[in-house]
Amino acid sequence: MTSVFLSLSRIWAVFMKELVQMRRDRLTFAMMFAVPIMQLVLFGYAINLNPKHLPAAILVQEQSPIVRTLVHSLETSDYYDFVMQTDDPRESSDLLARGEVSFVVTIPSGFTRDLVRGDRPQILIEADASDPAAASGATGQAQAIFENALRHDLKGPLARYAGAPPAFDLVIHQKYNPEAKTSYNIVPGLLGVILTMTLVMITAMAMTREVEQGTMENLLAMPARPFEVMAGKILPYVAVGATQTVVILVAAKLLFNVPFVGALWVLIVGGSIFVVANLALGFTFSTIAQSQMQAMQLTFFFFLPSILLSGFMFPFRGMPEWAQVIGEVMPLTHFLRIVRGVMLKDASLAQLQVPIYALCAFTAVVTAIALLRYRRTLD
Repeated sequence: MTSVFLSLSRIWAVFMKELVQMRRDRLTFAMMFAVPIMQLVLFGYAINLNPKHLPAAILVQEQSPIVRTLVHSLETSDYYDFVMQTDDPRESSDLLARGEVSFVVTIPSGFTRDLVRGDRPQILIEADASDPAAASGATGQAQAIFENALRHDLKGPLARYAGAPPAFDLVIHQKYNPEAKTSYNIVPGLLGVILTMTLVMITAMAMTREVEQGTMENLLAMPARPFEVMAGKILPYVAVGATQTVVILVAAKLLFNVPFVGALWVLIVGGSIFVVANLALGFTFSTIAQSQMQAMQLTFFFFLPSILLSGFMFPFRGMPEWAQVIGEVMPLTHFLRIVRGVMLKDASLAQLQVPIYALCAFTAVVTAIALLRYRRTLD
């Protein structure tokens, strides 16, 4: 007769069995500790909703004590890091389009003369507003920074120009997203996020499914080389990625009215490389994982830092340098620059060559690792 009472010995036996299985499944055991630690570090140190030290270019057409004071005030405000000085407006626009700088500050010729005369000269700040969260803080503080700086120079005969209203006009040009709509930034980024999540996962599970279903022997018995197996496995999912891309782009236009001002073929080039990069990465994960569950765990472990450190959810430039270095390794970071550059900035292929080369390098490295790890036998 089966006892209706609980048996501590039986509970202990099942408990020990689970501990043994957990110890054998080292990947899952490591994930239980690695994921919360990674979340703690990323959210605690890397995420910054008020980004500072943003790269900027300065276009100064005259040199005077007052102009130098204004430039110095921006540098010491911690919001602007002037990494380049130019005297060509076309070059400054190209810097913004390539994403090398977030702002271009222009102080025109005759600024000091007009200020002394009381003619209210203008200072122009062009901001890359494709990411409104990154631009809003710095542009919102610019007026106060300038006014505070001029208090030290507007003395004596110039004291009458101090105070309100300011002695100058600050003109802020929000380029690429004048209305600062977050959908213009988020919706194009969703294309990269969805492709990363789906393509890496389905490819990572493709090889492990062969092992679990017992069909890996048939695959290994085929006279196919590792690269041929890899190509045959990922090519069907290229069509899946293309379909997802079309659906998201159509929805972005019809539902959210996101502009598409660039050349479609440039996006196709960048998107094709990005799709192959994710599929190759998923194939690499499948050579590491022993089961479909482990493949999903590896995908999640990669997807979490990708979405947090790529600039999709939080301003990329606002993160500390070590987080930006990690983010530069993620293919999603470079694809976001491509898709936002094409859709919002009308960026050309030449202006996007850096992120495209980065995606090509990532694809080559991951493909090489996958081919080296591919096992010709089940041992």
